[in-house]
Amino acid sequence: MKIIIAGNGKMGANLTRKLSSEGHDLTLIDKSLKILEENQERYDVMVVQGNCASMNVLLQAGVMEADLLIAMAEEDEINLLCCMTAHGLNEKIHTIARIRNPEYEEQIYSMGDMFGLSLSVNPEKQAAKEIERLLKYPGFLKRDTFAKGRVEIVELRIDEKSKLCNVKLNDMGSIVKCKILVCTVLRDGDAIAPDGNFVLKEGDCIFVTAPTNELAELLRNLGIVTHKVKRVILCGGGRVSFYLAKLLEKSNIAVQMIEKDEKRCIKLSDMLPSTCIIHGDASDEFLLESEGISKSDAVVTLTGLDELNMVVSAFSFSKGVPQVITKVGRYGGSSILNELDLGSIISPKELCCNTIVRYVRAMGKQTGAALAVHSIAEGHAEAIEFRVEADTKNCGVPLKKIKLKKNVLLVCISRGNRTEIPNGDSFFNKGDRVIVVTNGDRVISQLNEVFE
Repeated sequence: MKIIIAGNGKMGANLTRKLSSEGHDLTLIDKSLKILEENQERYDVMVVQGNCASMNVLLQAGVMEADLLIAMAEEDEINLLCCMTAHGLNEKIHTIARIRNPEYEEQIYSMGDMFGLSLSVNPEKQAAKEIERLLKYPGFLKRDTFAKGRVEIVELRIDEKSKLCNVKLNDMGSIVKCKILVCTVLRDGDAIAPDGNFVLKEGDCIFVTAPTNELAELLRNLGIVTHKVKRVILCGGGRVSFYLAKLLEKSNIAVQMIEKDEKRCIKLSDMLPSTCIIHGDASDEFLLESEGISKSDAVVTLTGLDELNMVVSAFSFSKGVPQVITKVGRYGGSSILNELDLGSIISPKELCCNTIVRYVRAMGKQTGAALAVHSIAEGHAEAIEFRVEADTKNCGVPLKKIKLKKNVLLVCISRGNRTEIPNGDSFFNKGDRVIVVTNGDRVISQLNEVFE
């Protein structure tokens, strides 16, 4: 597929890495020649230097023959103009734009066709929604949702006090007392597809597939004490904090937001009437203690500096905060982050990239395309949701009679309102939703590609 990525900052670079690995024909546009040369050395891509909203630059990039344009420039207005121009030149092209300003939200929704948009993405809003979900289940480091919210893959860390430490997977049932499946284990930076004889060790991160309604019981039986979040401190007053505070206000959760910029504080106080806006430095230990950090139910570090977020998160842990969530901009599956006490790690760029990759795969495979794609285990594995189509192989065949490709595991079957963690006698039929996890480098675009 011919794809133009307009704007090659951190997000554009992440997309370039993912989409080039899937074999797409990429052309990058950016004003910085240095950035373009670095990407050209690293990946097999074409580059065009210039303003991505310029008609001439888009023509040089091959917009007339392109299947998709992804506008990732820093300015929302440039992204909109870029998509409008591309669509005006090639009415068949699909366009995706990153639009981050909350002021544009309503008009993007109502005037998407006028802007020539196939899809708009907002990394900060997506991250806020993900953080809100994590705050509802404080025991999990990460939650990825499938089957219209009925199934989740959650991440748990095994520490020395865990009931699962030194336990064989075949023996987990007597401890968790609910139907779950460990689909991937991350140990020492390696993603492992475990069998029943695999023994969990301290320091492992496990990725568990479970029906959403079983999650509370899973935490309870593991002895992970959680309580409803009533008071949250947000460090930083950027866009993620704004979107998150709006969501938390609706849930009647008390929110304190610490922001360094006085003008931003005044603006936030007008937009968030129920949130306590504090003018101060989130790295100030005295300020955090005076605002009662040790008595808060959760701390979410959302400043624009990864290093500051990490330091404040580590300090929050030292003060006994039950739940800590850390936003990072330069993630990409770094094992270093998992060695630190940072709680749940959220990367807006990673979340947004997953959305765009899912759209690209759906374009390439109109029938049987993935309904959801989530990167897990530091990017070493993918969890993918498919709908079973009329031409899907092995319909009605028990799983014990089906040969799957190496490093592929079928972890869930959803039929109507019923969700099943499968065994050898389970089977799927047309209309069902199935979730597969792959731990290899293979890209799976259709469900039929998982079968041997």
